[in-house]
Amino acid sequence: MARYLVSRSDVHQFIERCMKAVGAQSSHGSALAKVLVEGDYRGHYSHGLNRLDIYLKDLETGICAKDGEPLIEKSTVATALVNGNNLIGPVVGNFCMDLAIQKAKDVGVGWVSAYGSNHYGIAGFYSMQALKHSLIGITCTNTSPLVVPTRGKKIEVHQRHGKKIPVGWGCDSKGNGTTDPVEVLKGGGLLPLGGNEAAGGYKGYGLSLMVEVFGGILSGSLYSENIRPWKETNRVANLGQCFIAINPNCFASGFEERMSDLLKIHRSLEQSEPGLPVLVPGDPEVLHITECEHHGGIPYHVNVINFMNSVAKDLGVNLIPTNRTIDP
Repeated sequence: MARYLVSRSDVHQFIERCMKAVGAQSSHGSALAKVLVEGDYRGHYSHGLNRLDIYLKDLETGICAKDGEPLIEKSTVATALVNGNNLIGPVVGNFCMDLAIQKAKDVGVGWVSAYGSNHYGIAGFYSMQALKHSLIGITCTNTSPLVVPTRGKKIEVHQRHGKKIPVGWGCDSKGNGTTDPVEVLKGGGLLPLGGNEAAGGYKGYGLSLMVEVFGGILSGSLYSENIRPWKETNRVANLGQCFIAINPNCFASGFEERMSDLLKIHRSLEQSEPGLPVLVPGDPEVLHITECEHHGGIPYHVNVINFMNSVAKDLGVNLIPTNRTIDP
């Protein structure tokens, strides 16, 4: 099936139009557009335009605040607790990461926990902000209780595309493993990273609990089964998020040189299959960005564009341009 090719600017403007139509503050619409477009541009379609309708529904129903700013409730030289004031996640995320970066510049490390937040797109968007200042950035959220958060959105994408999910991603309402995304989304749940115990799922379970502690327990937000299910807009989300910035210069000298050597070692490892290079985190994103630059836009599955244009019609805003297509 051919894919629609849409420029980054067209997607950005479309998101801003939709946000304005539901009464969002202008700067908040821009913040959301930046992180969603970046998600798609880097190949994380589960966290991009695909999720816009959830943000819009939260704003339309009044469950999520349309304007305002986050508030610092507690602060030390290296830490802070932030009240997100029920604003959209990107507004809270940008505020918190900026704060963590400033603290890391001042004292070497900044750790900021937020409560009263909402879904904030790809976590890497905020970590990369630290990278721009030659800092290490770490971000986590308790959006999906007891799982690595990204998998939940991938299941939504598979459901929208009419595809099966890989074994080990989810279970049905009785706890049995399933490859049907509908079964997972309607009464089922997500499995920890690794799947069942034999495949190392207990390690993913422990990792997920750590994320829950950092994102939920530490911030005083909702956690685990208390978090509202996906796509429900009948109550405030009150998500917790954690933002960490670290100055490597406060530790052993030569950090960047050793990191470069480490990545070189991994990329030079023997391939498991001919023609498949060994990748390190960030490499798949670079490949997707290169594809987007080659085509002059972001390739979208037609179902995603058609769905979002149906949302646009309901809001009375201009549709996403769909005059360009490429083969899959």
